[in-house]
Amino acid sequence: MDNSNDALRTALAYRFGASAADIPPGAGPDACPETWLQLAKRGSCRHFTDRKVAPELVETLCALALSSPSKSDLQQRDIVIIDDPNLRGRLDTLMTTGPLAQAWISGAPALLVFCGNNRRQRQIHEWRQRPFINDHLDAFFNASVDAGIALTAFVIASEAAGLGCTPISAIRNHAQEVSDLLGLPDHVFPVAGLGLGWPKWPPRTSPRLPLAATVHRNGFSEAGIKETVEAYDQRRDGVQPMQSQRAIERFGKAESYGWSEDKARQYAGPERADFGAFVVKKGFTLR
Repeated sequence: MDNSNDALRTALAYRFGASAADIPPGAGPDACPETWLQLAKRGSCRHFTDRKVAPELVETLCALALSSPSKSDLQQRDIVIIDDPNLRGRLDTLMTTGPLAQAWISGAPALLVFCGNNRRQRQIHEWRQRPFINDHLDAFFNASVDAGIALTAFVIASEAAGLGCTPISAIRNHAQEVSDLLGLPDHVFPVAGLGLGWPKWPPRTSPRLPLAATVHRNGFSEAGIKETVEAYDQRRDGVQPMQSQRAIERFGKAESYGWSEDKARQYAGPERADFGAFVVKKGFTLR
């Protein structure tokens, strides 16, 4: 077997908590595609060198991202490149202050905002004098998914070029302010930001839930899910323990603090409770 396939099996075994022998060789090329290995080993990057990302490279990555699939070829996703220092500073301030601050964002050499855009479809209907009768939740959902697909493609393309990046959902903590700063019209909304740059050191690979918990065949199953999550908590704590505990003043300090406790504490507090109202204000009918 090609050494690259061995490397892929080892990376997936670490990611999902199996031994390399438990990861099947699978059907595919004799030599593992480099992209497969990059995906298996990838990690979010929050520490960057001072080296700038060339504007031409960012534009090429945008073009590659927008070459990704789009629902019914509607192309309901746009990318805003932030290269104005004043605007960047104001966005950084929003996301690096307050209780949900992420200090690393201001250190990313490049910042982009991925948007869902249902406005263009509505404009086409107006130009062509055709009724827009699908004014319901699916209009918002399709644009959101389109933006997410483009974001994923951008991540894959940028990491293939040796860059590091991390999506930023915190952009939606300040959806109205971000929308105002970027001049987003009705039916255009921020889905996620992306911090981009040259990694200071290789990003860390985070263990994921076992495939048995997240890959289903011929129907959904939760058999043994609680035990699976608890075992995952222990495995992840052994190789990548949480650096700190959330909301100690509210929940106390846990003797055992794993992934599930961290996520339970995270969503035990309000996050983006005003986002639905923002989306409605943008003109969407969420029904």
